[in-house]
Order: sequence, then structure tokens, then C-alpha cells
Amino acid sequence: MTNNDILKKLRVALMLRDDQIVEILELVDFRITKSELGAFFRAEDHENYMECGDQVLRNFLNALVIHLRGTKENPKNPTDVLAKHKAEIPVKEGEKEREDFKPKPKTEFKKKPVSSSKPRDKKPAPKVQVVENVRYKNGKNKKG
Repeated sequence: MTNNDILKKLRVALMLRDDQIVEILELVDFRITKSELGAFFRAEDHENYMECGDQVLRNFLNALVIHLRGTKENPKNPTDVLAKHKAEIPVKEGEKEREDFKPKPKTEFKKKPVSSSKPRDKKPAPKVQVVENVRYKNGKNKKG
């Protein structure tokens, strides 16, 4: 797993936008532009793809700790920060809010009754041999 994969997975898991990641990185005085950040999230075969270095990922993880937990002088509750991120995500028209989503109850399927027209004691038909046995006569006869 590459640093790019880790960065992508964290962005999705924490529901972060590119501008939020730039702000988080500024907490540890690491400046990066949105276009540089977007290059990390591109496909590997894209011409503008860039590998995420160890320094970028290390600084992002350190800044993420500060962003979620706060500092010793000003501690935060991580669940409050994540709830704030979730509330900032715009809801499209026609869609319900994510908290209102409830999965449909499972429907139980009834088993079909076994039809009595099929005889149960009937033996299966013998297998038909598709390929016949072939003797290959290559090389010398072996006498043993």
C-alpha cells in the first residue's frame, strides 16, 4: 500500500475535502496547494500523478492528530470534529439526510413445496465418456 493509497483512504473515511486537508496541513506549518494535493489523488497512469512522499504523509498525520484531538492547552473531542465535517457535506436535492437513512427490513422468503412429480428414488444417469482412452506409442517399448 502506497502513501497515496493511505492518504486517499483517510480522506474518504474522514469525509475531508481538499481545502480542509490544506487547512489541516497548515496546523503544522506545512503548506501545499490544492493542485499539488489533487495530484496525489489521481490514477497512477495519469500524466499529472505525483507520489506522496513520506514527509507529506507524516506531516498530514501529525496535523490530523492536532485537528481531531486539539493540543494539550486546548483539547477537543474527536467525535465533535467529525460530526462537524459530516454536517458540512451538502445534501443533494431529492436525497434524504444520512442520519435518516434506515435499511429496509429483511424479507423472509418462503420455501417452495417439493413437487411430488419427481421420483426421489431414481438413480442418476450413467456418465457418458466423452474422450475415449488413447494409447500413445511414442519412443521405445519398455520391457520390464
